[in-house]
Amino acid sequence: MTQPEATPATDPTATLPLYSPARVRELLTRHGLRPTKSLGQNFLIDGNILRAIAEAGGAARGVPVLEVGPGLGVLTREIASRGAQVTALEKDERLKPVLTETLAGQDVNVIWGDALEFDYAALPAGTRVIANLPYYITGVLLSRFMHAPNVLSATVLVQKEVAQRLAAHPGEDNYGFLSALAALHGTVRHVRDVPRGAFLPAPDVTSSVVRLDFDRSRPLPDPAFLKFVEAALHHRRKTLRNNLRLAGYAGEAVGAALEAAGLRADVRAEDVPLADLHNVAERLGVTGPGVIR
Repeated sequence: MTQPEATPATDPTATLPLYSPARVRELLTRHGLRPTKSLGQNFLIDGNILRAIAEAGGAARGVPVLEVGPGLGVLTREIASRGAQVTALEKDERLKPVLTETLAGQDVNVIWGDALEFDYAALPAGTRVIANLPYYITGVLLSRFMHAPNVLSATVLVQKEVAQRLAAHPGEDNYGFLSALAALHGTVRHVRDVPRGAFLPAPDVTSSVVRLDFDRSRPLPDPAFLKFVEAALHHRRKTLRNNLRLAGYAGEAVGAALEAAGLRADVRAEDVPLADLHNVAERLGVTGPGVIR
């Protein structure tokens, strides 16, 4: 005798938390889905991690929250259950029936489309990003959040090495353009590391939760200065002088700017504080006077 197909009402996994491995596997199987590696789909299956992300991200009653890549809605439900007003961006339309099921009764607005094409400037004031970001577009998305005036913070799951770069300071091994970009927009706090086993399927790398707070009291960095910093830090282990010469700046002018800024001719770019880089940029006519905090 053929057994009837399991439904949310009759399936024994229906009483399990949404983040449980058995529940996640059942949802995927019932809806005929497989995680897509090209979209960075690794679903969280650890309730402690979910609660830690929502807590660190500031999910609370009435707070507008943006989530990128809700997947099966596991983190989404945790955020929404705290009373936050959630907007979720999802590219994979195969997930429509799943999210209709898992987010039923929740205050969540799902927008179907590419996160790289979304207008982040249109988000409501006071928005906080809380998301398990697709690893392959992490850097681009973080830059979009930084430049969106109504986004106050971003609490995100990223590769551990990306988290280390975000939090690094001049003179540290992991310092680079991403570190400088984060520092120019605010502050970074490491929340916790997340083992591979907290995901289904398990990713190839360890992850970390980090929170970026954006200081909206200061103007956005001058785009010309950002381009200068990127050029200065483009080649690790090279001197600042050589990096700037490779970017097209005249060697004599660079040498004079370094000397006037009180920097050694052989100083490495990753060892130079942002205030000193800004000083050099001013002397090279890249940007006007300003204060870098």
